[in-house]
Amino acid sequence: MTTSTTAQSSAAAPLLDLQALVVAVRRRRRFWCSVGLLGLLVGAAVAVLLPAPPTAVAKVLVAHQEDQPNDPGTLIRTDAALLQTTRIADRALKSLHSPEEPEDFMRDYSGVGLTNNVLQITVTGASDADAEARAEALADAFVADHVKRIQDAANAEAKALLAQRDRMQGELAKVNKSIGDGSSQSGPTASADLESLFARRAELTSRITDFSQRAAEARIGTPRLVAGTRIVDTPRAVRSSPARTAATDAVVGLVLGLVLGLAAAAIGSVVADRPVLRRDIASNLGAPVIAELPRRRRGSVRRRRIRAAHERLTASLARTARGSAEPVSLLELGCAGSTSVIALDLARALAADGPVVVVDALPGSRLARRRPKPGDPAVVGGERAAAVPHQERRLGVGSVAPGTAWNDLQHLGTRTVLVVRAGHGSAAWLHTVARQLADQRIAVIGVVLIDPDPRDRTDGTPWDGPNTAVRGRNDRPARPNGTGRLRAEQLPVRAARVPDSDQEAR
Repeated sequence: MTTSTTAQSSAAAPLLDLQALVVAVRRRRRFWCSVGLLGLLVGAAVAVLLPAPPTAVAKVLVAHQEDQPNDPGTLIRTDAALLQTTRIADRALKSLHSPEEPEDFMRDYSGVGLTNNVLQITVTGASDADAEARAEALADAFVADHVKRIQDAANAEAKALLAQRDRMQGELAKVNKSIGDGSSQSGPTASADLESLFARRAELTSRITDFSQRAAEARIGTPRLVAGTRIVDTPRAVRSSPARTAATDAVVGLVLGLVLGLAAAAIGSVVADRPVLRRDIASNLGAPVIAELPRRRRGSVRRRRIRAAHERLTASLARTARGSAEPVSLLELGCAGSTSVIALDLARALAADGPVVVVDALPGSRLARRRPKPGDPAVVGGERAAAVPHQERRLGVGSVAPGTAWNDLQHLGTRTVLVVRAGHGSAAWLHTVARQLADQRIAVIGVVLIDPDPRDRTDGTPWDGPNTAVRGRNDRPARPNGTGRLRAEQLPVRAARVPDSDQEAR
């Protein structure tokens, strides 16, 4: 039965809990907000320390022989690619009398097609005048190269057409000679041969005329293309505002920082696997969440609500401790300060029934080393726990953080309340805590959640809790008290919770 239930729970568990991921990322908002702020500062610093070099822009109208209304921009992209060639860069540098290498100059300019026939050239330089001069030289070099390619293509086409015309003129001369020789002959076949020669001469004459016209048209179209390729927008320096540039770079840095921060927070949350929801913490520890206490105190209203929640939790734990036949302990995980406050408040509440001794086994013995105030209960270190008289009520305070001596926890109390800070321990460590407490036969009364998520609406009561960490409560009978009667085991009947918003505590 247990195996099938576990299998069903494993099958129902999602591969990635989006709710837990969102909560974990939201809890790390300080991290990704800091990364975003760092990106904003870096962007502004880059704009100030590395200002944009002087830039000039020129626009060139480019005419193509193959221009079509439905051209997707292939021709102008070809022109932009030809602009990034050493031939054009070298011609521009020669006109500028510059010793710079063409490969180095090509890094300082770029071309982009605005339309199918307009090419924009952007060039950087040492100053505005230098950038404008370089842009003009580059535009002139491109126009000259484009015109030369147009003329070379037209001349090549006309030359090929004229060569075909000359070949056919030679063939026409042979036909005319054959006609002259055949006109002196007589007979039935001579007349037919002359007729075919005349037809051939007419065909060759027509084709020669056609080739002559096509060659003339090829040359006639070149001036139109040459005139259509020119600089339509003379090079001009691009004016930029340092404040606007800094603001733009800062916004870009902020966006990139937030994206990187959110991605890092999400990946870190998934890799770390630190439960933050009541449902997950209760499931991993096998014990219900009986109270929630915000860790931060902001504003007088918040302080009053937190104080009221502390009082309710203290009263609830005091009732449980009074009704328990066995010593009760508080074990912390990631919240030693909050646990110390809860322990002192609980000890003061129990002091009304008789002497109370707080056994401090926290790391560093922070309770035992503190300066006692009038009316505070007695506090002893964990090494002096055995010397506490049996007639005095004992309240143990310890830790279940990594490095805990598990065998010493029984001396603090055989019933315990875990005080856990949300998102502190990994799921594997929470499992370890539950297993070790069960092996030490320490019953877990419940979990007090410190710094919970204010928007958490999940259930904090595991249905299979008695089968895991709290099985020690069911496996061991209660010890008799001093009067020989068994005290009834009592659990807190109400969970004290303070939402992290301005809603009423429920």
